[in-house]
Amino acid sequence: MAKTIRLTVAQALVKFLNNQYVEFDGKEVPMFEGIFGIFGHGNVIGIGQALEEDPGHLIMRMGRNEQGMAHAAMGFAKQKRRKQMYACTSSVGPGAANMVTAAATATANCIPVLFLPGDTYADRQPDPVLQQMEQTVSLTTTTNDAFRAVCKYWDRVTRPEVLMTACINAMRVLTDPAETGAVCIALPQDVEGEAWDYPDYFFQKRVHHIDRIKPSERAIEEAVKAIAKAERPLMIFGGGVKYSEAEAVFQKFAEKYGIPFGETQAGKGTITWEHELNMGGVGETGGLAANTLAKDADVVIGVGTRYTDFTTSSKWIFQNPNVQYVNINVSRFHAYKLDGIQVVGDAGAALEMLDEALGKTGYHVSDAYAADIKAAKAAYTKEVERVFHIQFGDNFVPEVNDDFDYKAAEKAYKEAVGETLPQTRVLGLLEEHMDPNGIIVGASGSLPGDLQRVWRPKTVGSYHVEYGFSCMGYEVNAALGVKLAEPEREVYALVGDYAYMMLHSELPTSIAEGKKINVIVFDNMQGGCINNLEIGHGQGSYGTEFRFRNEKTGQLDGAYVPVDFAMNAASYGCKSYTAHTEEELIAAIEDAKKQKVSTLIDCKVMPKTMVHGYGDWWRVGIAQVSKSKKIHDCYENLMKPHYDAARKY
Repeated sequence: MAKTIRLTVAQALVKFLNNQYVEFDGKEVPMFEGIFGIFGHGNVIGIGQALEEDPGHLIMRMGRNEQGMAHAAMGFAKQKRRKQMYACTSSVGPGAANMVTAAATATANCIPVLFLPGDTYADRQPDPVLQQMEQTVSLTTTTNDAFRAVCKYWDRVTRPEVLMTACINAMRVLTDPAETGAVCIALPQDVEGEAWDYPDYFFQKRVHHIDRIKPSERAIEEAVKAIAKAERPLMIFGGGVKYSEAEAVFQKFAEKYGIPFGETQAGKGTITWEHELNMGGVGETGGLAANTLAKDADVVIGVGTRYTDFTTSSKWIFQNPNVQYVNINVSRFHAYKLDGIQVVGDAGAALEMLDEALGKTGYHVSDAYAADIKAAKAAYTKEVERVFHIQFGDNFVPEVNDDFDYKAAEKAYKEAVGETLPQTRVLGLLEEHMDPNGIIVGASGSLPGDLQRVWRPKTVGSYHVEYGFSCMGYEVNAALGVKLAEPEREVYALVGDYAYMMLHSELPTSIAEGKKINVIVFDNMQGGCINNLEIGHGQGSYGTEFRFRNEKTGQLDGAYVPVDFAMNAASYGCKSYTAHTEEELIAAIEDAKKQKVSTLIDCKVMPKTMVHGYGDWWRVGIAQVSKSKKIHDCYENLMKPHYDAARKY
């Protein structure tokens, strides 16, 4: 008979989490560093009691918003390359519902986060309880059922003994490179406090091994046949390479055969920008070099990429009619995309096998293609220098030169906030003056496009952009998680005014925790990228500028609404700055380096001064019927030719 330990469900859960470890390439680390929590009636005397009484090595960090703290947990796990993570606990009701967005963000990005929301009573004796959803078709349905659609594994602990299988399956998914994402274990309030005699082996140290799964020899042979015939091959460095910690293998492979590579948002920054074969971002938000080469690529070797519409420009960017895809991915689902050759396995293990087989063919790209690669890189470098040094002048033309009334906006902006800077110049000054070992964090608005197109990471792991869900509000909160993951490095959250107002709850948490982060708010008083999208597709500027409602017209077309973001941050205890000029921005960046508390730079930028696209296309649901000739023409001239070129995939 196994020995038993009598514990409540919550106590058993905390004890179990303390004894989970991850092993990868011989290195073993605790799986969970801690738990982010906001306590309510549904979890404070359950998990809260267990953590207060015996937390083990788990650190309890008090969040300010459930979604925000879960973004911090995701930022931590992403920066730790999915080897360590946090759990997040909340009460049922609005607390749990707030975390659903963060769970979706984690799953879309394949990042492990464990969600532990409280739930309504399993025995139903006091029903209906506070925050209970009384769904008349099924009283088993609660707020936590909303997690089902956005989690890779979902469970509810309706009896104490259910905890064991729920936990084992949760760990299975959290440590599976092919299936990881958000995991939810819902904990009914009464069951959290119920005791049971748990077998002691449930709490023994458990090591979860992340093995390098090798692809089949048959798959390698097919891949070699395709690559050996390639005249203009292009590799894609996806997030799977980073999480596999296979960047050295990837770089060696690219160098040996002279194959250039483009980067996805998840992969960027793992090999620094200076590498001669690194062509930068590829696709809809891709840069000049990668997109130039992508057009004629005859073999695309996608390593650890999901091939999202932004990576492929809605399956249009690779225009060679005979293009073939070699898909190296630990996920069979992703390997099957674009009707490619499926090389299912770990990125590092697969590339090593592919190298061994391809090396026997004597393959290398031609001198002519090598010259094209060099020229593309040079053109890219020149273009980045151009956009980083754009300044206002008498004949200034914005990078996004659409039908937006720029001159009127310029006058209105100066009346509202004074002098402003071009957004691209701000990026250039940041690159020049911020800590070269610093980590930038981004997620939404025009900034991810700018960053993937022109940002040049100088150190490994210095680029952290969430773009699987492009979740507004991720930036500031995830920056805290990144700082927890790498406390010795400066962390810079680059965020638009819209996204900052959406959610920045863990900025005061960073103050409380003594974990300094730096926030740079790009304030252009509008949702700039969506304004570009609507105007670029024939519409007017509608619902995307931050203006007062006009009493005469009844519309939101009055003066711009000024916001003092520096004052907002100062109220939390941050050191804050406002930058209208280059001199003010440089001084703020330099002074922020000296601070011990979190900082915020409120940087006033003009709209339409972000980076424009480079030979890209993104399929959106443009209206086929409209009273506007502009919209009709946009559909005819933009949608159909591009869609016809892409539909064969």
